[in-house]
Amino acid sequence: MSNKKLFGTSGIRGKIKTEITCDLALNIGRSLGTYLKNNGKVVIGYDTRTTNQMLDEAITAGLLETGIDVLKIGMVPTPLVGYATEKLGADAGVMITASHNPSPYNGIKLWNKNGMAYTSLQESEIEEIYNDKSYKLSEWDQIGTIHFVEEIKQSYIDDLLDLVNIKPGLKVVIDAACGAGSEISPLVFRKAGCEVITLNSQADGFFPGRNPEPNEKNLDSLMKTVVATGADIGIAHDGDADRMITVDELGNVSPFDSLLVLISKTFEGKIVTTVDAGMSMDEVIKGVGGEVLRTKVGDVNVAEVIIDEDASFGGEPSGTWLHPDFCMCPDGILSGLRIVELVSKEGKLSELLKTIPQYPGHREKIECSKEAKIEVMKNMESILVNEFSDIEEVNNIDGVRLTFNDGSWVLIRPSGTEDYVRITLEGTNQERADSICATCKRIIEDNI
Repeated sequence: MSNKKLFGTSGIRGKIKTEITCDLALNIGRSLGTYLKNNGKVVIGYDTRTTNQMLDEAITAGLLETGIDVLKIGMVPTPLVGYATEKLGADAGVMITASHNPSPYNGIKLWNKNGMAYTSLQESEIEEIYNDKSYKLSEWDQIGTIHFVEEIKQSYIDDLLDLVNIKPGLKVVIDAACGAGSEISPLVFRKAGCEVITLNSQADGFFPGRNPEPNEKNLDSLMKTVVATGADIGIAHDGDADRMITVDELGNVSPFDSLLVLISKTFEGKIVTTVDAGMSMDEVIKGVGGEVLRTKVGDVNVAEVIIDEDASFGGEPSGTWLHPDFCMCPDGILSGLRIVELVSKEGKLSELLKTIPQYPGHREKIECSKEAKIEVMKNMESILVNEFSDIEEVNNIDGVRLTFNDGSWVLIRPSGTEDYVRITLEGTNQERADSICATCKRIIEDNI
């Protein structure tokens, strides 16, 4: 793996034993310590996966070898690593997680001292050190030390609760996927005044309750539980709780795009989102006097634009939202709190979502190897331009996005974390959406 690109859209990600190994983790620790010039301290946390502690120890060893002090915070959600890195004055953070991927996967994601993920440029510098094995190892009397910082969890909880004001008594069902939010998320909502019912909130890296990706296919139990218990809302996290999606009081999974627009319009000024977000974002935000800025898929890309443009909020339609008034790390727990706060003040979630325009669309993924993805995308823009005659705009900031004369749009881009090419689109009507989707699927399959 050392001769290949390590980092994807969201850190390093792959299958244990074949792609993610202890050797890799050790050398990433050495590379990060060298990048930090053998000085400073690094926060390390991990989610519930069975392979986390061995990777934690390997990364820790690499950091210690380069003179870096390690602040261990244990099994925590990803947002707590970003928060702790900033709060504790650390020089970097490391989260060991494969997020929504199944149990055989794991990964490593790096965080800056302001809680923002490492940029692609920073990741390239880490890769260069890793590939060249140009590690700067310390002498025996200058190795780093380990510190355990348990109290940071309570600090995180307290600071979250200071940000929201939820009317007491709302009944909330939390489905933590047996992931890193299993302990903290239900606790935070109880302390915020909610009546909490839990699903899959026992930490278990085999994810016995459901696949950790929070989509409709995996949330049948949550949907049924919300209705059966008369809950006001359900909240589902992914494996590391940097994301969330809601289920309304009728038992329906909220459309990702609509939920993002709903929360975005509560903020003033500039809103940052990605090229795969839908038409309603522009329509609604412009309608309330705001401005929408689009960037590449990936929370770090959203974070960079938030900082550069002094934006008030940013998010992806995957349920990954950034709250710059708290931390530049995506936070599924704070995202859930803010939606619950909105429901407590303005009424039922199903009714609130009706105020957001919805358009028929598709989110498809076509299996494609890492090598084939490069070939498929090489001529994709010219193929699409020749296929469609009513294109108004072509955007190639991340994959290829076409906007058509009637407002319909499609984005084709290679996944940065899995072996897929993704198709995301909306049409002005169902027939139009189905037609665009069928054409794009045919083009991709013909070129694999």
